[in-house]
Amino acid sequence: MYVDIYTHIFPSDFYKRMSEIAPKLGNIGKRMQSVSEVHDLDARFRAMDPFGDYRQIISLPNPPLEDITTPAQGIELARIGNDTMAEMIEKNTDRFPGFVAALAMHSMDETMDELHRAVRDLGAVGVQIFTNVGGRPLDHPDYEPVFAAMAEYDLPIWMHPARTSDMTDYAAEEKSRYEIWWALGWPYETSVAMVRLVLWGLFDRYPKIKILTHHLGGMIPYFEERVGAGLGVLGARTSDEDYSNVLPSLKRPHGEYFKMFYGDTAMFGSSSAFPTGMDYFGPDHVAFSTDAPFAPVAETFESLRRLELESDVQKKLYQANAEKLMNRSFD
Repeated sequence: MYVDIYTHIFPSDFYKRMSEIAPKLGNIGKRMQSVSEVHDLDARFRAMDPFGDYRQIISLPNPPLEDITTPAQGIELARIGNDTMAEMIEKNTDRFPGFVAALAMHSMDETMDELHRAVRDLGAVGVQIFTNVGGRPLDHPDYEPVFAAMAEYDLPIWMHPARTSDMTDYAAEEKSRYEIWWALGWPYETSVAMVRLVLWGLFDRYPKIKILTHHLGGMIPYFEERVGAGLGVLGARTSDEDYSNVLPSLKRPHGEYFKMFYGDTAMFGSSSAFPTGMDYFGPDHVAFSTDAPFAPVAETFESLRRLELESDVQKKLYQANAEKLMNRSFD
């Protein structure tokens, strides 16, 4: 069995209401409209059929609800998305064994109500957050209840990168050009969020928390010593802020915490990325993902097959690690 832990879907009721609230979705909207499998289940199932006993954990894609809604609209859309995904699971268990709850995090009391409802009443296997909340970092104290709740539930947080062309690459320009905001900006966003959560002491407060980083940990595995030894002299490059107490406040060497995250294999079929990422996180902390339908399923399978992984590692990658993360069996 293959459990694809990170795939995206736009339920029709959710998409209709989102289009009413935010009729001009810009670049992301253009991308969503071009991929039929994200909203057409018949097309999606046809695309899944060639891969045998292949199942998908579903979640909403970009954009983050906080970026396109008021707080009231965000909660409304999260509820619609979660209700419709739960209904999809019930009707298509053989295809979709679980869904990841959507959250709108700009009104935290309502956010927590929806988190608990989705997990307790709808059976969500976890929740999805984005790497920033309307430009605010995840290590803002307002967002700690989400981490605390998911640690208590012993269920994972799916952390998806979020960055748009409005986040410019050069100070002299008003927009990021050539879709660099996506190609390089998203891995950077993931890496920044990981560093901030580590230095915030999140893993000391919640040592068993499960956070799945999309695209195999962004840049972190490939810049291991920049965030390890390089940040070991934190403060040496900064004159206008005092960082002297940050690293001493942690219970372990800061570099160790990064390997407490999980990574997925949604790398657009890159053969060269997998050995580095899997070696960095280890076979117990990498889960199979294709990012369907926005990335190639067949190429991801083929790239992983070329690694010639041991059978026990394959079992973990394709099924067992997903089961461990979500505390359920898919057999």
